[in-house]
Amino acid sequence: MLGSGGREHALAWRLSRDPEVTEVLCAPGNPGMAEVGRCVAADLGQPPELLDLAARERVDLTVVGPEAPLERGVVNAFRRAGRPIVGPTSGGAALECSKAYAKAFMQRHGIPTARFVVVDSLPAALDAVSGRPFGFPVVVKADGLAAGKGVIIAADRAEAEQAVRAAMQTRQFGPAGDRLVIEECLSGPEVSFFVLADGERAIALGTAQDHKRIFDDDRGPNTGGMGAFAPSPLVSLAMADDVMREIVARVLDGARADGDPYTGFLYVSLMLTADGPKVIEFNVRFGDPEAQAVMPLLDGPFAQGLLASATRRLDAAGLSMRPACSVGVVLASRGYPGPVEAGHPIRGLEQAAADPDVQVFHAGTRRDDAGRLLTAGGRVLTVVATAPAFEIAMARAYAAVGEIHFDGMQYRRDIGRKALNVAMTD
Repeated sequence: MLGSGGREHALAWRLSRDPEVTEVLCAPGNPGMAEVGRCVAADLGQPPELLDLAARERVDLTVVGPEAPLERGVVNAFRRAGRPIVGPTSGGAALECSKAYAKAFMQRHGIPTARFVVVDSLPAALDAVSGRPFGFPVVVKADGLAAGKGVIIAADRAEAEQAVRAAMQTRQFGPAGDRLVIEECLSGPEVSFFVLADGERAIALGTAQDHKRIFDDDRGPNTGGMGAFAPSPLVSLAMADDVMREIVARVLDGARADGDPYTGFLYVSLMLTADGPKVIEFNVRFGDPEAQAVMPLLDGPFAQGLLASATRRLDAAGLSMRPACSVGVVLASRGYPGPVEAGHPIRGLEQAAADPDVQVFHAGTRRDDAGRLLTAGGRVLTVVATAPAFEIAMARAYAAVGEIHFDGMQYRRDIGRKALNVAMTD
C-alpha cells in the first residue's frame, strides 16, 4: 500500500480484513497503518525505488493511494517489470493532474461537463472572467495539482480577477497556476461516485458526499475535506446506471481510443444539475475522506477485486456494498487549512474505538521516541461509524469524537446532516 494518509489507512485496513491477505506492507505508512500492516520507509516520488521495494519484499500486488506517484509514472514502471499494480498510467493520471487535459478529454468523448475555456496568459484569463462567456459566479481552476486548493468559485468580476492574479501573477499555486481553466458554475448538490476499472470494464464502488468547507453549514475556506458520509441518498439505482453508461463507459471507451486504457480507481466528482449529472472533475485514486466512509461498507474479496483490475479480468471481482450507512468526521489541527501547530499528544483513541462499529483512521499522526502518539499535520484523524441508518451513524461517530482530545482539535459538527435532510424530505 503506497501512501501515508487517512485514505491509505482505510484501504490498508480493508485489505487486512480479507482472509487471503497474509500481510499488508505500507510504504511509508503511518502509526494507524502500523496496526494493520508493516510500515517501511519509501520515497513516493521515486518509482524505481518503489519497484525495487516491491521486488525485494516479493509483493504480489501494489495499491497506489495518492495521485503524485501516478503522475510520476509508477504504474508504467511496474508494468514494464511485469509486477501487478492498481492504478492508471501517467497518461491516465492526466485526467486528474491536468484540468485542461481532462476538460478536453470530456469534450472529445462526449462526457457531460460544464462549458469552459483554457487560458495560458494573464490577459486571456482576465478576458475570460469578464462576465461575457459564463456570467457569475464563475469557476477559476488551476490546471495542475494544487493539493485540493486550486479551485475558486468567484461571485463577481472583482473576485474572479483576484483569483486569476493570485494564480498567474503571485503564483499562489506555483506552476499549477501557469495555465487556468475558466468554466461556468454549475448548480446542484455534489456527489462523489467511485469505480474500479480494468481498461475495458468497470464496477461501482459506492457513492459519498464530502464536506470541503472548514466550518458547519459549509462556511469558511475550502479544505481537503472535513468529513463524508456514504452512500449518497441522492443517487438512485437508475442514476447510478446512467452515470456508468453516460460517463464511466465513455471514459473507458475514450481512453482505449486514445491508446491508453484506463485501469484502477476512478473518482467521478458529480454535480447533480437540473439537466442531469455532470462531471466537475476526475480524480484517479480514491477520495479522502470518502475512502474512510466507503471502505467499511465494502463487501467481498477486496484484494482479489484489485488484482482483477490490475490483471484485466474485472468481471470476476465479486464486490458489493453492504446495505448500511457510514459517517466520517475529520479531526483537524488548529489553523487548518492554513499553517498548523503540530506535536500535540493525542488521547482517547482506545475509548473511541471501543465501539465495534467505529473505526479511527490516521492521517497526520506520528509517534515520538517514547512511543506517544502526536499530531503531525492538518487533518489528523477520521472517526467513522457505521449503522443501519444515518441518524444512528452520526450519533455513534460524534460519541467517539467526544472521547478524543488533543490541543487545538477542531471539527465540524454537522457531518451527515445533509443525508438526514434528504431522508426527511423523501
